[in-house]
Amino acid sequence: MAYALHFTLTILACWGTAQVLARSTWPWHSPRVAIVCWQAVGLALGLSAMGLPIALGVSAYDLPPGSGLVALFDDLLHNRLPAGVTVLDLAGVGIGFGIGAVLLTTTVRSTHGALRAQRRHRDLLALVARDDPAVPGALVLDHPSAAAYCLPGVKPRVVVSAGTLSLLDPAELDAVLTHERAHAQERHDLVLLPFTALGRALPWLRWVRQAHERVALLVEMRADDKARELHAEAPLAGALRRFATAGHRITPAGALGLGDRDLDVRVQRLLVADEPRRLIVVTALAVASTLVTLPISLFLS
Repeated sequence: MAYALHFTLTILACWGTAQVLARSTWPWHSPRVAIVCWQAVGLALGLSAMGLPIALGVSAYDLPPGSGLVALFDDLLHNRLPAGVTVLDLAGVGIGFGIGAVLLTTTVRSTHGALRAQRRHRDLLALVARDDPAVPGALVLDHPSAAAYCLPGVKPRVVVSAGTLSLLDPAELDAVLTHERAHAQERHDLVLLPFTALGRALPWLRWVRQAHERVALLVEMRADDKARELHAEAPLAGALRRFATAGHRITPAGALGLGDRDLDVRVQRLLVADEPRRLIVVTALAVASTLVTLPISLFLS
């Protein structure tokens, strides 16, 4: 039962860490570190959700979950079970593996859905998009609405609309293109994918669904930072302001768009330079490492 308690405490720690990450402002100033912390929370939660019923199921062996599973499978292969192992215990092990199967299945389905949407949109771009010397390396859609997005993949595409070309000045446009290229270079679509899958696998946990929204905003902030490194704050902040006042903005499924999330917050952080305290960053990384290490160590022991 002690190992089941460890998994329970890890789940509670994941919830508490998620609440702190969601309510703190330091992640805005260090989005890369915050993304790592959210990834640690997601991984630890998934492993602990599997580990809790498994630990209960093998508690009769008085061994860590990993060793207990090995002992249980060995007994099942030899058609024997120790005293104290009941049908409920076997059901607990089954539930644990079932949760793992659900997590794996939703991840595969989310990946397949994203790839299918990207492939469909890539085929559409081949028909309706055009090259333009004003935006080398990007595709232009003849659409009046403001749009700037990255279609990720092995061969990523950066797409802007004709409405965006008329909306932004050259410096703002260059900053926007750098922002979108950052999404492609750092594969932010893969960063978001596990949170999409986790939200589908554990839909009854509201804070798990909210984690996707938080990470999506941090991904945009990370791309903002990459654009700021090359073009300073003003051009990108100006572009975000223009997108905020442009009204309708289009971003297709499977893509990452510039103007999708919390534009006012992103403009504010660009114009107010502030670095998080080193102690906060170190503490956050230490907590993230601990969250992931505990369930993994229990499974491997």
